[in-house]
Amino acid sequence: MSVEPYLELIRLRKPAGFALFLWPSVWGIGMAAYANKTPLDVVFVLLLKAVAGAFIIRGAACTVNDIFDRDFDAAVERTRNRPLASGRVSVPAATIYLFIQYAAGVAFFTTYNDPLVFWVSVVDLIPLLAIYPLIKRVSYWPQAWLAISMNILFAQSWFQIDNTFPGYSNVVYLMTLGGCLYVCLSPIYSASRRADEIWDGQSNSWTLMYDTVYGCQDRKDDVEVGIYSTSLLFGKWVWEITAALDVAIVVCLALAGMSNGHGLPYFVVSVGGAAVQMMYQLNVLDVDSPESCWDNFKQNAFYLGPLILVGIMMDYTLAIWKL
Repeated sequence: MSVEPYLELIRLRKPAGFALFLWPSVWGIGMAAYANKTPLDVVFVLLLKAVAGAFIIRGAACTVNDIFDRDFDAAVERTRNRPLASGRVSVPAATIYLFIQYAAGVAFFTTYNDPLVFWVSVVDLIPLLAIYPLIKRVSYWPQAWLAISMNILFAQSWFQIDNTFPGYSNVVYLMTLGGCLYVCLSPIYSASRRADEIWDGQSNSWTLMYDTVYGCQDRKDDVEVGIYSTSLLFGKWVWEITAALDVAIVVCLALAGMSNGHGLPYFVVSVGGAAVQMMYQLNVLDVDSPESCWDNFKQNAFYLGPLILVGIMMDYTLAIWKL
């Protein structure tokens, strides 16, 4: 039996998606570490664990997505050669593979030794990302669901360092209501307020932006097979709405930095650098070109995400140096 189709199921040779799962995790660690002056050795271990966690979650998300979407994928030019769509992996085999990944994820998350972090991680791994493929069948907003599913990893990472979140019932607000209701509640909770402002505002806007552009690659096929997306909902206004989301991302980055007490490196590199990088993205973006949309996706994965992290970690390094 060849292992290649199973490596394709978790997109092992397509690192852009993995990077986009990873950045919210490491941003959360970096910003919480800066706020709490966490020792460097602790941060290093948490960053390594974030890499492993993002790998497991992303692989399982891709596998469950391909199980549900196998018939759709077979009808779309870009995805028809995926293992399930092409028949190289059977549904029962892929399902067993998925549950192996789920078991590995649950086992890995027990190493965090914190019930809040564990349950946020498990809920994200299994129900949130398993439901995502179904959203595109009934709603034009699957990208919004994906944004919550991916960027809850910021909160998960924050709580590894600062878990002064008052009660498990509030996790429901964090995962379901997000920016609207929870921002209204957040001033009551000083520690979780900073995490929430960054996660709900910046990260969710970011995922909605790049995944909408990504979805433009398949708009013609999606109409024919009956898949919904913000790429279709926004229609001819995709570029303009992408620009508006970019502005929202920069504003939220700045507000988050002020709330978290960040210094000049963060505002120059993370905020200013992100603004410049997104202006470049908009300048070269052609939403009617699949190649341009794919390039935009990679720009966010390999340039914008790490750029934001660099500013965060520069601030953290200076803060630790002064201790």
